[in-house]
Amino acid sequence: MLSRRAFLLLLLISNLSFSQLSVRNDAYVFINDEVVFVEDDINLGEADSSIYLRNEAQVVQGSGTSGNSGIGELSVYQEGNVGAYEYNYWCSPVGSKINNSVNNPFGVTFLNDSTGIITSTPANVGHFGYNGISSPLSIEAYWIWKFIASDEYSEWIHVRGDTSINPGEGFSMKGTAGSGDAQRYDFRGKPNNGTISVSVLDDHFTLVGNPYPSAMDALEYIHDLENAAVITGTLHFWEQDPNVDSHNLRSYEGGYATYTINSAGTVETYTPATFSTYNLDGSINGAASSSPSGKRPRQHIPIGQGFMVEGTATGTVKAKNSHRVFIKETHADSEFFKHSNTKDKTSKSKKSENEFFKVPSDYKRFRINIDFNNSYTRQLVETFHNSTSFGFDYGMESNINQSDILASDAHWLIDGKPYLAEALPYDLSLKIPLAIKLNKESQIRIRIADIQNFETDQPIYLHDIENNTFINLKAQDFNINLEANNYTDRFEIVFDKNSLSTPEINLDDLKVFQNNTISELKISNPNSLNVKGFSLFDVAGKEVESKRFQNNSKKAYTYSTKSLSDGVYILQVNLDNNQVFKKKVIVSNKK
Repeated sequence: MLSRRAFLLLLLISNLSFSQLSVRNDAYVFINDEVVFVEDDINLGEADSSIYLRNEAQVVQGSGTSGNSGIGELSVYQEGNVGAYEYNYWCSPVGSKINNSVNNPFGVTFLNDSTGIITSTPANVGHFGYNGISSPLSIEAYWIWKFIASDEYSEWIHVRGDTSINPGEGFSMKGTAGSGDAQRYDFRGKPNNGTISVSVLDDHFTLVGNPYPSAMDALEYIHDLENAAVITGTLHFWEQDPNVDSHNLRSYEGGYATYTINSAGTVETYTPATFSTYNLDGSINGAASSSPSGKRPRQHIPIGQGFMVEGTATGTVKAKNSHRVFIKETHADSEFFKHSNTKDKTSKSKKSENEFFKVPSDYKRFRINIDFNNSYTRQLVETFHNSTSFGFDYGMESNINQSDILASDAHWLIDGKPYLAEALPYDLSLKIPLAIKLNKESQIRIRIADIQNFETDQPIYLHDIENNTFINLKAQDFNINLEANNYTDRFEIVFDKNSLSTPEINLDDLKVFQNNTISELKISNPNSLNVKGFSLFDVAGKEVESKRFQNNSKKAYTYSTKSLSDGVYILQVNLDNNQVFKKKVIVSNKK
């Protein structure tokens, strides 16, 4: 029985809307299985003023850009569904209860263990032999970390039990023993509201998430103009194998699933996590023993969900009220990204976990699975539409950071960079490079899946350029034993064998001259070939520069090399027909 006096009791009634919501003294609002819309501020005036969200109830706020007010608390549940040895990535919907109008920092000391419909006890936060405990709820503080605008494993920030997780920042937390991988956490604090910014840097990752007591729409988040200017448009979701009971980093089996969506909201693109083990310094050793679980992120991001974004510029990625939406986690397009989901699915059944996102009829799509020694699988996705380009297509393509490539791995190549999801305008003459990297001799199998909107009689060939063999992947798998090497120009996907008769470029088509006197690289294009751009690589294979050209048929292109260190570089010129021209360049800047 609810014993406290209720200012407003909302039980199984239609959605309600308020311009403002003020809860004072010891009154509370109890919301069950529904949503309350508040246009402006929520004021929880006193310490005993409360809002309880139960059975997937949510609060969505409108035009406000600042935080809520008061010193009361909102309480909302979320289940982690991992054990004591695995991480979930989280983002808190609440912060500390300070009487101001801003969003305040969070700490795991704000997490409670529910004991009744509205009652709870604070979780124990400390050290319990590295294992969290379900009853009484005891959170092992060692596993609380955050990751802000960083690119090295060593740059994780150890939070422990401190109240130092800023609004919108994500954090890692392992589950508990004894919960049956279904630990419930009661988040209690002042509800977050308005615009919430987190720092990003070019080519660096930041752990963020959904910072609200409501779902968040990935479409609105990704295609917000301010966000599109500073992130790649892909969300990275961590998943870990629950069958590996170890806190030793070397034993971890985990990986990142990726998700993006086009601006129309009609094409969702994801790639599943590829599990592998990790060395003590956080690098990936590639010796995996399990394949991806098939779990996938979806368009609507539930309360508490954390994920990584990659920056493309120095700035801030922002969560806004305009990104918020009332979508229950039981909805087919929302799912907390975890190994299992014990929530009741009676409101609307999930899509089958074996079913891929469907694309509209004017799109084509296929996936390929590259198996490494029958140990693990890297899945790549290729999408085709006349609205896409040979350059980067935001909301359609997902790259993989160089540091996340496994010791043995595979990816598409776009302008010399590795991608997991690629989008191209469809043409029978296409040649799509497939890069395979091996750190040891390996048995490789390439299989096709998720073929959408291709003609039944249209082959999809794996072309082994070195052996000049073609395997129609729609009819059979491709199997080969390969020595350790970095195979960037041996394999490609093609649709028409005859299209390969296109003459290769030669030295008369493109000429390269490095003028060290004026520190300038010149690419001569006398025959006006369609040049997409170029990349420069150092002798270790690291890309140090990449340029794309707006006018791709000029007679000549120049580039200043003053900023480059003296040394030998490899110039790679990329043409619109996917042909590649490579030339050695020696830079010696005159002092």
